[in-house]
Amino acid sequence: MDLSNSQSNLSRGRASPPHRAQIADDSILLHLDSSRRGPTYSSPPVPLQLMEPQTENQRYENGDAKRDGDDYEDRDVEEFRILGHSMCLKRRRDGESSSLLGSTKRVSCEFDMETRRNAVRAWGNQTLRAADSKLFGIMEKEKQRQIMGIELIASENYVCRAVMEALGSHLTNKYSEGMPGARYYGGNQYIDEIETLCRERALAAFDLNSHAWGVNVQPYSCTSANFAVYTGLLLPGDRIMALDSPSGGNPSHGYCTRNGKKVTGASIFFESFPYKVNHQTGYIDYDKLEERALDFRPKLLICGGSAYPRELDYARFRQIADKCGAVLMCDMAQISGLVAAKECVSPFEYCDVVTSTTHKSLRGPRGGIIFYKKGYKPRGRAIVLYQGNDPEEYDFEERINFAVFPSLQGGPHNNHIAALAVALKQVATPEYKAYMQQVKKNAQALASALLRRNYKLVTGGTDNHMVLWDLRSLGLSGKNLEQLCEMCHITLNKIIIFGDNGVITTGGVRIGTPAMTSRGCLESDFEVIVEFLHTAAQIAICIQQKYGKLPKAFLTGLQSNNEVVELRHRVESFSAKFAMPGFET
Repeated sequence: MDLSNSQSNLSRGRASPPHRAQIADDSILLHLDSSRRGPTYSSPPVPLQLMEPQTENQRYENGDAKRDGDDYEDRDVEEFRILGHSMCLKRRRDGESSSLLGSTKRVSCEFDMETRRNAVRAWGNQTLRAADSKLFGIMEKEKQRQIMGIELIASENYVCRAVMEALGSHLTNKYSEGMPGARYYGGNQYIDEIETLCRERALAAFDLNSHAWGVNVQPYSCTSANFAVYTGLLLPGDRIMALDSPSGGNPSHGYCTRNGKKVTGASIFFESFPYKVNHQTGYIDYDKLEERALDFRPKLLICGGSAYPRELDYARFRQIADKCGAVLMCDMAQISGLVAAKECVSPFEYCDVVTSTTHKSLRGPRGGIIFYKKGYKPRGRAIVLYQGNDPEEYDFEERINFAVFPSLQGGPHNNHIAALAVALKQVATPEYKAYMQQVKKNAQALASALLRRNYKLVTGGTDNHMVLWDLRSLGLSGKNLEQLCEMCHITLNKIIIFGDNGVITTGGVRIGTPAMTSRGCLESDFEVIVEFLHTAAQIAICIQQKYGKLPKAFLTGLQSNNEVVELRHRVESFSAKFAMPGFET
């Protein structure tokens, strides 16, 4: 029986639940007896008394145990549980003298401290394996998948053990709505220290002056960070202009399908309009971008995307934004690690707002971050977002912070912020810079190896950490190659590529180098990986020729193909040689 049920029975006229101060005068008999399984009460209410457990002899002496010939009924005893421990509640029989209970030592409702501590430990200190073996088993399978596979998704990476420890820490217990020094709840003095430290490290990681830049580390994702910028700086219906998703942009920048369906919140609550890449070269057409921007007059111009392998011309973006009076925002989620390591052009010199994820190449926890300009604007950059705005000074800090909380989010995830602080400390080290340099070298080796095999790449190569492999000349779809590679324990993702006639197809795959570089792969290792990809493409071509391109037919061909099994074994043997961050002690 549960304690709540026992209290419910007592409250319905039989007896009131005892209070600690009253326990010496109340009549509750309490036996720590896990063997009794008596029925529920059926007799009229009688006085009860809380008692400690007695020996069998004590029970006979007090007339409390069943003797031969006594008319003792089990209905006088009811079992219940406190903090997981079985106990018995016994009713004193009518006419029973209180003197019979006089020798019973009364106890407080507050049970023995060690008993309570043990009860808390019983549920609070269980390992995951003990508490939920089913979930533990699934998680172990995912761990093995990561260890035995080749991870080539450009937006994924591995975190270190220190980041994992912060993510799985006691910081998840604390509610901390608001900003450091201005919380809704008390008890946040150390949480304030953690968030302040994280913000300081974020500015230091990107070599930013705290007088010119501010940062918010609370967004749950980069999509949340982006929408907080829109909410803080724009009004519903204001205009946003960003790289089209099929051209490599991110849907969170405002994406509508060809039939006009609004896909994300940015397109639902704001008026979005895309600029595109040149269909022949794959590069952004800046002349057409400027022409469209001057016609559309966006309040916010966004640069950056999810699948663009070349450097962005931030100076040209700045010129266009100034001409149409727009705020310039960069979403550097894909390249933030390269920016921090100074291995690519930095958007901070030209942009008013910069957002990013905190995982991917930064190797931090999954979340978002917003950087915003502070202080006086450069001469000639008089952005007026709304009536009454000071054209000479930025007011982004208050507006963006208020948009994050309370407009869009609740309490920040303190465990995530602490884990981000760990990652940002590492970002500022020479070792991290060397890591990002290797990421770029590996991407160049990957691109060169594919080109030597006469494969086509979007833009013909890469300037960053990713390669876009155009499969259309092979007659392959990105979806089918992605599916085959996954069966071989290689993970990458399909991408949309514009055709010459404007038709959108999943005609390619995106391949990134950060994750496998984190495991220790060098250029020669990526030569081996390209050989695996080449083999996978040839198998996919043969399956399509035999079974067709349709997904169901292609899947049938995969399941009965011995070459797929052989390639999977080769991939697993290769991947198992490399260390796995966070898993090894």
